[in-house]
Amino acid sequence: MCGVCGVVAFGRTLSEAEARTRIDPMLAALYHRGPEEAGHRLAGGAVLGCTRLAIRGLTSGTQPLVDPESGVVVVCNGEIDNHRELRAWLKGRGRTVDQAADVAVLPGLYLELGEDFVSRLSGMFGLAVWDPRTQRLLLARDRAGERSLFFTVRNGGVVVASELAAIAAEGSTPLEPDMAGLRQYLQYGIFRSPATPLRGVERLGPAELVSITAEGVQRRRYWQWSPARTAKAVPSAEDFDAVFRGAVGRQIDVDVDYGIFLSGGLDSSLVLSVAQQVRHRSRMKAYTLRFDEASFDESEYARRIAAAHDAESVCVRVGPDDIPTGIESLVRNVGEPLADPAWVPTALLARRAAQDVKMVLVGEGADELFGGYPTYLGALWGARYARLPGPLRAACEAAIRAWPVSDRKVAISYLLKRFIDGSSDSGLTRHLTWISTIPPATLQRLGVLSEFASPAQADADALLDCVQRHDLETSLAEGLLTKADRASMNASLELRAPFLDVRVLEYAATLPADQRVKGFSTKVFLKRYATRHLPRDLVYRRKRGLSVPLAQWLRKPLYAWARGRLEGGGLAAAGVDPVVALTLLDEHCQRRVDHARPLWTLLVLSEWFLWLQRQVKARGTA
Repeated sequence: MCGVCGVVAFGRTLSEAEARTRIDPMLAALYHRGPEEAGHRLAGGAVLGCTRLAIRGLTSGTQPLVDPESGVVVVCNGEIDNHRELRAWLKGRGRTVDQAADVAVLPGLYLELGEDFVSRLSGMFGLAVWDPRTQRLLLARDRAGERSLFFTVRNGGVVVASELAAIAAEGSTPLEPDMAGLRQYLQYGIFRSPATPLRGVERLGPAELVSITAEGVQRRRYWQWSPARTAKAVPSAEDFDAVFRGAVGRQIDVDVDYGIFLSGGLDSSLVLSVAQQVRHRSRMKAYTLRFDEASFDESEYARRIAAAHDAESVCVRVGPDDIPTGIESLVRNVGEPLADPAWVPTALLARRAAQDVKMVLVGEGADELFGGYPTYLGALWGARYARLPGPLRAACEAAIRAWPVSDRKVAISYLLKRFIDGSSDSGLTRHLTWISTIPPATLQRLGVLSEFASPAQADADALLDCVQRHDLETSLAEGLLTKADRASMNASLELRAPFLDVRVLEYAATLPADQRVKGFSTKVFLKRYATRHLPRDLVYRRKRGLSVPLAQWLRKPLYAWARGRLEGGGLAAAGVDPVVALTLLDEHCQRRVDHARPLWTLLVLSEWFLWLQRQVKARGTA
């Protein structure tokens, strides 16, 4: 795993002095992504740089990678899981790859296939290729979006980096907030590609290829997960077992010790079980979060699963005191806001794991691919509810609204209130309302225009395909995976998600709708498969997920901090009424409404504006 960056000046040659002046601050900003080695390569009008965390080819994976004959320069943040077969293919074409590192296959693959080489890659990556012969910069992101890449084009040049903080550190990009991007963040807690919080800076989407020359920018998708256009087949547990074992095996084919983030739920437990079967080596360590609040704590479930699979259980306690300094550090290091309340806890878990290992396995992606979220039940039942007689719906909604606010994890009352929030919508619009971080009515109170309109979907099966694809490309790629990447790499720890292997992605697309969600059951096929490896009571235990007792913390231990941030964090610059924001906090503390997610979204945005103000001030005094 690495941090990559670069500067391109079309039409002129960069001097060594200018190249160092611009690339060195970026490498310093990416140090946490690769503390073992940093390097850069100047090639005429471009300089590419990389910081390295060695996972494969520990002594021979220096980047940037350079082809001596063509002068092509490549940097890659990620892992190429099929590097062995690609190495063999290149050898058959007369190209010997000397380095043992997996990314060493990239220059030769590009020279053989041009930009189509990315479609041959299996793994996670955010990469850049500079071709001095054509004066073209090529950028690519992996299919699921596990690794991010940002770029900005201005004044006849390009600046590119793995994180926004590195682009800010380079110094030539104006640090101005992008209002359209910030509206997206307020609605969904994330930035959908190509949006970012900074004007003029764009992010690559999952499975996107971007070609940049002096003439302009060309973008295209080289792959897309599309269950609606994939032929369906009767799923076989035997067939999927071979697929999933292969995915796990490729991801643990590394040269370092690894562990697992174990929640005690189905997905990470399944990864642990299969990993131990595929390659049983020294005892794995399983890292789990622990909360003092009983309904949020799953450490005992995780401990039992770890013991059953001969893994050592390591628990990391998280409390409210960890939040203020934790979120400030994360925003400062990466340069962007993320509204997932689990960001700080995940970073604490990563920091502890990094004391023992350089890589951990995770269960991300299973819910989006196999139909695990309660909102997917809503996709099937929402239209039926809308057909109920008006008086009956009104009575149901009045009863649900009357339920008192609960601080318990995934309370039924909270889920039902979100369900009726979107009951007047249809299709994907209803789904977007349910997954919003700040509901439309609350956004309106804050003075923010919402953009929830989307085409309606009449057919329930087609709607399920639609919402799962949306979640894979946005909520997962730009939300959960971005959070996981920033949290783990803040501690120089690599996360690997076997469910996002391309073969698993393609298998999941063949599942009929009723093998994903049926009646009131989610993950129908995956649960049936999981009983081959896990106890039935674990497999069919109620889904809980990673949640943080934020609602309770905001009422007491975090109240003073939250009020201070809302008053002085620059929310007005994002078009948010700070007086209303404080009113939301008061309503929350009075237990009138659970505003925990909207408040957290605003608090992280306030923290980001403070970071932005410090950056602008530092430039002014430099």
